[in-house]
Amino acid sequence: ISGYSLVIQARDSGNPPLSSSVTVNVDISDVNDNSPVFTPANYTAVIQENKPVGTSILQLVVTDKDSFHNGPPFTFTILTGNEEEEFTLDPHGVLRSAVIFKHMVSTEYVLCVQAKDSGKPQQISHTYVQVRVIEESIHKPTAIPLEIFIVTMEDDFPGGVIGKIHATDQDVYDVLTYTLKSEQKSLFKVNNHDGKIIALGGLDNGKYVLNVSVSDGRFQVPIDVVVHVEQLLQEMLQNTVTIRFENVSPEDFVGLHMHGFRRTLRNAVLSQKQDSLHIISIQPVSGNNQLDMLFAVQMHSGGFYKPAYLIQKLTNARRHLENVIRISTILEKNCSGLDCQEQHCEQSLSIDSHSLMTYSTARISFVCPRFYRNVRCMC
Repeated sequence: ISGYSLVIQARDSGNPPLSSSVTVNVDISDVNDNSPVFTPANYTAVIQENKPVGTSILQLVVTDKDSFHNGPPFTFTILTGNEEEEFTLDPHGVLRSAVIFKHMVSTEYVLCVQAKDSGKPQQISHTYVQVRVIEESIHKPTAIPLEIFIVTMEDDFPGGVIGKIHATDQDVYDVLTYTLKSEQKSLFKVNNHDGKIIALGGLDNGKYVLNVSVSDGRFQVPIDVVVHVEQLLQEMLQNTVTIRFENVSPEDFVGLHMHGFRRTLRNAVLSQKQDSLHIISIQPVSGNNQLDMLFAVQMHSGGFYKPAYLIQKLTNARRHLENVIRISTILEKNCSGLDCQEQHCEQSLSIDSHSLMTYSTARISFVCPRFYRNVRCMC
């Protein structure tokens, strides 16, 4: 407890008694009675041979239970094991290489490191760091090509994470880093450490090919990343049909079924090859394992097919569609539970373009806005 606040009252012996109060603050000053603590107590690290001088090997983590003026900043010193000055230790506790290591010269070093706190008198702790020198990378990283589909309302894309590059390396200790060519950084970013791809706001309609590479420090490998951006028209939302699937997650649909189902759906509902199928959004149905896919079909002439026409086409082709994935139902209007004739059931669809859903797999990612269906009886 660092302090106490006491309220003290003095009362006299008169009749009636009179009193007054005063507040007394008692601060407990800290004594430097705790040594620094290394976490973990001892360390093991590796460095590949032929890494450049100054390569970061390890970050020491030190805490102190004393107050701030008796704790950090800490002073680090390598006491033993560094007689040939192969290592340096900076004031932040980062252990770095001071030479280019060779696996054939030595495979292991053991350092005794000391940490001093800032109190008076100073408290001291020690830890041991075992550094193994391993052979340099012999395998190139491998990465899976990624295709990303983004659906957004006109000029209203807020940006965000749109997918993730999946890369591996057979060299156990390799650390992979990801880079994007500088001229594309005005529209996209790539997280250097985990390969997540971030799109900035305001993407235009079209196709983008990103020049991304992954490196293990020795080998650099290009990755094919293609981003398709489709901007929705307001007229689309008035001519949508929803197909509800059974027992499928969004990620499984995107990764396993979307390409095949899109192809089968095109064959089922397109009257002419020049017509365009637009998958507007997919989202799970709350409370069960069903999935809704919202789509519209644009005619070559520019207009959109009416939902009733599409539903008729879907009904006739349902058996072929279910060869790809099981369909629960085909929704256009949904006044279930209401005593309402079909022509009096009014449906409205709203899109929340700032609430994006990203369904990402190793090979494909689908980014779409959340949608809400409102149905009411007009009778």
